[in-house]
Amino acid sequence: MNLTPPTVEYGLVSPMLIVLGAAIVGVLVEAFLPRRMRYPVQLVVAIGAQVAALVAVCREWIDLGASAGQTTVMGAVAVDKPALFLQGTLLAVGILGTLLIAERRISSEVDPDGGATGLDAFTPQASTVPGSVAERLATKAGVAQTEIFPLTMFALSGMMLFSASQDLLTMFIALEVFSLPLYLLCGMARRRRLMSQEAALKYFLLGAFSSAFFLYGIALLYGYSGGLSLGGISDAVAANSDDTSLALVGVGLLSVGVLFKVGAVPFHSWIPDVYQGAPTPVTAFMAAATKIAAFGAMLRIFYVALPGLERDWRPLMWAIAILTMVVGTVAAVSQNNVKRMLAYSSISHAGFVMTGVIALNDSGLSATLFYLAAYGFSTLGAFAVVSVVRNADGEEETDMLAWAGLGRRHPLVGVVFSLFLLAFAGIPLTSGFVSKFAVFKAATEGGAAPLVIVGVIASAVAAYFYVRVIVLMFFTDPPEGGPTVVVPSSLSVATVTLSAAITLALGALPQPLLDLADSAAEFVR
Repeated sequence: MNLTPPTVEYGLVSPMLIVLGAAIVGVLVEAFLPRRMRYPVQLVVAIGAQVAALVAVCREWIDLGASAGQTTVMGAVAVDKPALFLQGTLLAVGILGTLLIAERRISSEVDPDGGATGLDAFTPQASTVPGSVAERLATKAGVAQTEIFPLTMFALSGMMLFSASQDLLTMFIALEVFSLPLYLLCGMARRRRLMSQEAALKYFLLGAFSSAFFLYGIALLYGYSGGLSLGGISDAVAANSDDTSLALVGVGLLSVGVLFKVGAVPFHSWIPDVYQGAPTPVTAFMAAATKIAAFGAMLRIFYVALPGLERDWRPLMWAIAILTMVVGTVAAVSQNNVKRMLAYSSISHAGFVMTGVIALNDSGLSATLFYLAAYGFSTLGAFAVVSVVRNADGEEETDMLAWAGLGRRHPLVGVVFSLFLLAFAGIPLTSGFVSKFAVFKAATEGGAAPLVIVGVIASAVAAYFYVRVIVLMFFTDPPEGGPTVVVPSSLSVATVTLSAAITLALGALPQPLLDLADSAAEFVR
């Protein structure tokens, strides 16, 4: 029997290989380097690899020119402009997220548990029992958790592959590659360890169920089309348009897995608990990057594999988008916890992004790409601000009532957080306004005007709870012993500053990125 060896065009997949290689190097660093050397080496490896991968993405974009792109690794991976746009966005968000994760500033004060207060969000030893003697000894010894860096790189490499997968089996592998590290990262909070571990367990169990649905959908679509490639499924739908029952069941099950990752209703229940319980830097990275990767995969599935079934899947997606916008917005109004409010806000934004997906035209594709980029930076910056607001015990202060007067005590922090909230609300001169206008315009062109009306009403209602926080920070008397802001190192300062600058720039001068997204509005088939 003659076996044909697989062909891999390493240059074309170099961005993903660089990040994956950095993850493997990070594992070796943990195994062989002394503990005192691990943190600086891991940080240099992680940031350096992401910058190198971003350069590789830019080079491939230039090399494509006017070409639609091509497939590589025997047709399993697409190298086209939508994939490169999403990979570049993931890497830019990943760099800022890594800087936030790398924050290790410790103050000289001692907390009631015997450890140092500060901005180190991660437990010194994740394997220890919360509150145990071993954990306290590790805290006093200043042990730093550095396994976080290779885990983040593994997650990022999986996200990059997920949005570029051209067949369903590769997409499933990428889904697991980025999901498993995130399950671990969610359980590594320094404080409120039990809540953090509960969040990790919920995410793992629900994620496993959604992956099973995804896999069942792949099996049914394979049975229908006889193959796993997205183009092959599209051809099978065109050739057998009279009998699509098996394909429709497969599409429904496949959609469950993707909708779970984007946090769409009714698959959203994990988001508030996980966002609240996970370490805030992990929440920031996950909230931004996971949505970008998952919507990238959703776009590829519906635009490449299933355009022939649009009359069947679009009504269902209409209903899910409306539910997501309404439920996310209504639930966010009643929240008294800042992280949970931002979590429900992310659910409503998933509904807004889905309006661009449902448009099923070039404008919808480019608008969705722009929305994902703009939303990613705003979300990262918002959670970065939350991470520096602390109470007297050194814990993150997420009780919304305790934020009263924060803008008076710390005007800069209040102004920056207000900027991100206004961007979420879609106020003009912020990236959020341009993003919503773009996806609503595309949806209208795609015949989804009623969906746009629901989106506009949901945006108006959402503005209430965003403005409520701003009023609380600047126009409400601060309580006794209100929260303080722990001065972060240059790492967190860089994350917040760059996120705020990008949010403003994309609101005031969005045209360069809009043009870039317009040029990326074509998938390779």
